[in-house]
Amino acid sequence: MKLQQIILELEQWAPPALQESYDNAGLITGSLDWEITGAICTLDTTPEVVAEAVKQGCNLIVSHHPIVFQGLKRITGQNYVERTIILAIQHKIAIYAIHTNLDNITSGVNRRIAEKLGLENLQILMPIGGKLAKLTTFCPTAHTEQVLSALFEAGAGHIGNYSECSFSTEGKGTFKAGSGTNPFVGIEGVRHSEKEERIEVVLPQYAQGRIVEALQKAHPYEEVAYDIYPMLNTWQDIGAGMIGTLPSAMDAQEFLQYLSKQFHLQAIRHTQPPKKTIQKVAICGGAGSFLIKKSLQSGADAFVTSDIKYHEFFDAEGMMLTDIGHWESEQFTIDLLAEFLQAKFPTFAVLKTGVVTNPVHYFLG
Repeated sequence: MKLQQIILELEQWAPPALQESYDNAGLITGSLDWEITGAICTLDTTPEVVAEAVKQGCNLIVSHHPIVFQGLKRITGQNYVERTIILAIQHKIAIYAIHTNLDNITSGVNRRIAEKLGLENLQILMPIGGKLAKLTTFCPTAHTEQVLSALFEAGAGHIGNYSECSFSTEGKGTFKAGSGTNPFVGIEGVRHSEKEERIEVVLPQYAQGRIVEALQKAHPYEEVAYDIYPMLNTWQDIGAGMIGTLPSAMDAQEFLQYLSKQFHLQAIRHTQPPKKTIQKVAICGGAGSFLIKKSLQSGADAFVTSDIKYHEFFDAEGMMLTDIGHWESEQFTIDLLAEFLQAKFPTFAVLKTGVVTNPVHYFLG
């Protein structure tokens, strides 16, 4: 199995273009043409995880958090990041990180959290804007279905839970073929009129290249006319956090006990519950304080996240804010990664790390 094949599947699932600007998801060590003997899935890449990969005969680590988050000026083994990179290179271990791009898709980290809590009626809490475009093209009426099918197959036409969405209007196109051309219809040097359809489809901006390529291959004309417009619309099924409802309301104390049980928690930091019952719950794996205001605006009774600063707890008036710990909130991402790879490559060795990489410990004195 080539590393390139594995990365292709991961990036079709969680495209790198959906990661946040500060992130460093992607291939960190290794080469795309390496033959991969097995993969270990982990939340963090540490020297212990690299040693585990060597012991298990795996030369790929698929990690949620990037081991290299900012630029390295030297690699001398002075900290765990440098030691991890040195070990990985020494043993020819590829490290691939799939971070905020996995946070931002509907089938990613936050859905797994929602599933652990049994939430229903799920929606993205803060959809992303500025990631969509609209493609408009014109083709002979008899070839509309052929062109549409190619556009849909390449990834255009998705709006929420609907696929193969388009709009077409009939009209008349004109053109005059120049010297040396080979027109599909008409003759060289004579203006030609053709009954055509104007086709419009929405597409993700990151997929623009392959969609235009599919258009040009499927279109009968020698020169394909098309326009691409950026859209300001938010992408409702891509973005940060999720919100949903519990099957039935719980009182606040019951909800905290349930949260503790589902995530195997030693402690929960939380605000005083302003409501007697909890049913509408917002979630965000990892550091989610940037979504406190959005959770309030969405009418959440509780917000489950981590890494909340002291003064940020004051901002949660109107809902219960819970901090369950960064590692604790994302721990089931390991299962998510392993399940995805096992489904895509059923004959390939995919393991889940046995190393608990959580650097935070609790003294219950």
